[in-house]
Amino acid sequence: MQPVELYTSPLCGYCHAAKRLLTQKGVKFSEIDVLAEPARRAEMMQRAHGRHTVPQIFIGTTHVGGFDDLAALERAGKLDPLLQG
Repeated sequence: MQPVELYTSPLCGYCHAAKRLLTQKGVKFSEIDVLAEPARRAEMMQRAHGRHTVPQIFIGTTHVGGFDDLAALERAGKLDPLLQG
């Protein structure tokens, strides 16, 4: 299983939706709260090629994008293979 990292904010509904989807699939992930750790937002933006909204989701070395991108991968049947690496 590839490592999964989410940059989130506690007030973000899409962040909660992404965490819910991953949890329902039994995927363990690490969460970086950019509200609690503001310095990490610059790191997120660099890794996400300038994207500044949350969530920003990374599976292994792949930048997935936000929740809509994650959900699209799931609908297309491409999320599980990406998680497996």
